[in-house]
Amino acid sequence: MSTARPTTVDEYIDAAPRAAQSKLREIRAILREIAPNATEAVKWGTPVFEEDRILFAYSAHKSHLNFMPTRSTLAEFEHELSEFTTGKDTIQFPYDRPLPEELIRTIALHRARDVRENDARWMH
Repeated sequence: MSTARPTTVDEYIDAAPRAAQSKLREIRAILREIAPNATEAVKWGTPVFEEDRILFAYSAHKSHLNFMPTRSTLAEFEHELSEFTTGKDTIQFPYDRPLPEELIRTIALHRARDVRENDARWMH
């Protein structure tokens, strides 16, 4: 990533490592399907989707893409995520493997429903 901080998601993607750019566009398209009315923004240097509160975020790294749907959402998919590296609030998707599109859709849909139906918070 360049030293200038991107202020839009398009700038963020354009500034990302070349290996990351297609994956970023791919996950962005998937998340747009799930939350077509969400606002996209860059917060804390990371692209986010918001509907009154943050639904999910994603970010580019040297060798992987992070998807951040919240810790409580990840806990619901522990079994499905066993083959991936996960952190407290993140799932890592390596650039050298196809994105698991259906899994991302399922997780994002769960998170969006949790926010819309249960007023779920970003950090919990």
